[in-house]
Amino acid sequence: QVQLVESGGGLVQPGGSLRLSCVGSGSIFTIAHMGWYRQAPGKERELVAVITYGGGTSYADSVKGRFSISRGNGKNTVHLQMNSLKPEDTAVYYCNARHAVNGYIYWGQGTQVTVSS
Repeated sequence: QVQLVESGGGLVQPGGSLRLSCVGSGSIFTIAHMGWYRQAPGKERELVAVITYGGGTSYADSVKGRFSISRGNGKNTVHLQMNSLKPEDTAVYYCNARHAVNGYIYWGQGTQVTVSS
């Protein structure tokens, strides 16, 4: 019923930018918090940014000032604008949705971001 599909990953040089997008299908998104996580090789998955269904945002310290999370008016899309990318940003980025009432969590399949010269 609920599907999350990411796009926008790829290879970018240090200092460059990418914009990730996640499109959700299903009926939960008007009441869901959405976020982006990432997992680098040999590391645990970590929270990058989250946006609540009310529009509040929060970011990991490592990306503050460089990344920006937003969602469309329809609430079923979420974007992650990534600027000033660093090699340490290299990871698989996952879209996440969490129902604000029942707590159910959904994940996208992930999209690879590689920051390298």
